[in-house]
Amino acid sequence: MDTKDIIKPENLVYAKPALMNDNPMHYCPGCSHGVIHKLAAEVIEEMGMEEKTIGVAPVGCAVFAYNYIDIDWQEAAHGRAPAIATAIKRLMPDKMVFTYQGDGDLAAIGTAETIHACNRGENIVIIFVNNAIYGMTGGQMAPTTLQGMKTATCPHGRTPELNGYPLKISNLLERLEGTCYVTRQSVHTAAAVKKAKKALRKAFENSMAGKGASVVEFVSTCASGWKMTPDQANKWMVENMFPEYPLGDLKDV
Repeated sequence: MDTKDIIKPENLVYAKPALMNDNPMHYCPGCSHGVIHKLAAEVIEEMGMEEKTIGVAPVGCAVFAYNYIDIDWQEAAHGRAPAIATAIKRLMPDKMVFTYQGDGDLAAIGTAETIHACNRGENIVIIFVNNAIYGMTGGQMAPTTLQGMKTATCPHGRTPELNGYPLKISNLLERLEGTCYVTRQSVHTAAAVKKAKKALRKAFENSMAGKGASVVEFVSTCASGWKMTPDQANKWMVENMFPEYPLGDLKDV
């Protein structure tokens, strides 16, 4: 076949990664998790690490991540994924180990585990999905909930006097000596998806090179928790989340 024929539109087939199985996803329409899963699966596959990757998923919307990406998985207690990942990576340093956590898990009940694993410079990747709300349990306020944002537990909007300020956990993590790469990405546009994939690839390569902890935060939507359509949620995220959590690399050693 001539090269010109190969790149014809009718010959360009968009397919899901081989590591993604056929189980129907339980995520709500418009949820960012599905795209992030796809990117993780693509990077693992492209690196040829299918048989050497171990994911750790704690409590949250992505608790069933093992149903969708065909690699080895370990479940963890709420917030404890970095501690479990630490043990796995130290026992099996040839494995590529990552956690997959939401903001309520990583930045609330798991704050200590997250900070200390990063401070120790564990050679793991932390994938952090920040949608500023507890999506799994009914839309309660999370540590990352914005000021003035209404949730089930702050129905009149978050106020600093009562609830404190939004926790910019990635900004804290980039200050630690043990982190080599901390970045904020999103998957709301095709261009953002391409950048996010490159960030994930860099994080996974860092972990295998023994450079320390890498954190990839995804500023994400929760259309059902925010009580919006997927399109409205994307627009709201751009207008409200991005100013508070600007995209880009925070640290790259």
